[in-house]
Amino acid sequence: MEAAMGLIRRMHPKKSQTALSALLSLLPHHSSDLLSQVDQPLQVLCDVDCGKEFILCEYNRDADSYRYYEGGISSVYLWEDDYKEGFIACFLIKKDGSKTGQGRRGYLQEGAWDAIHVIEVGPEEEGAAHYCLTSTVMLSLTTNGESSGTFSLSGSIRRQMNMDLAIADGHLCNMGRMIEEMEGKLRNSLDQVYFGKTKEMVCTLRPPAEVVMRLPNS
Repeated sequence: MEAAMGLIRRMHPKKSQTALSALLSLLPHHSSDLLSQVDQPLQVLCDVDCGKEFILCEYNRDADSYRYYEGGISSVYLWEDDYKEGFIACFLIKKDGSKTGQGRRGYLQEGAWDAIHVIEVGPEEEGAAHYCLTSTVMLSLTTNGESSGTFSLSGSIRRQMNMDLAIADGHLCNMGRMIEEMEGKLRNSLDQVYFGKTKEMVCTLRPPAEVVMRLPNS
């Protein structure tokens, strides 16, 4: 199981679903552990009755069926915690910034932002509750330009946050603020780790023309 998780962490996010299916066939007795610990890019299905899209994930799956909830491309699922007196909420956000996706901004050939936020809410004690937020963000993008050619970049990051907050404004407000703060931190981390390092490597291998002009002659 430890080796399987190590392999999944090193896989390209686009290939995680294929890798997970292969691991499930090799380790069927660990299927529940793999499905609960391995995050996959979010998939979207359209409800044929009302024509609205909703997000598929393990949190709203019952065998081979996915229940529909309102919310369009962003979906929220809640259920009681069987081991504690609180509840658990799952917030799913899928953003498509590709030319053919919902973004249609024309900047990316392909681009996807998949965010999975799972919050465990403890029982109320003296007007406050404990919140444990586990967030995973998967980013994938591909550009195709005449001058630069095809460039693909993808990665994922996972973080956890624990807070004790007063519930005077309600659980929803507290969870919303935590998710906004966490997404901001994850976005900055992705920007520094993936985009920052990539830019540093590219500039080292192929320094911009203005930098080359300033270099001393060898």
